[in-house]
Amino acid sequence: MNPDRYHLALTSTGRPVMHGWWGSEVVARSQCAVWVGLWGVLPGARVVLVDEEAGVTLTRWPD
Repeated sequence: MNPDRYHLALTSTGRPVMHGWWGSEVVARSQCAVWVGLWGVLPGARVVLVDEEAGVTLTRWPD
């Protein structure tokens, strides 16, 4: 398992605020939901989860 496979990024008004990396997609997706709940109130907040191995965006908030 690659511990850096799933990359979660939070930005606010286009500026990076927080990043996290996980080896498990299940854990990364659960953290995505937590971040949206905690940090979604920031101005211009965006949360993006990327599978770095496959090079694809798995989810983004807001859509």
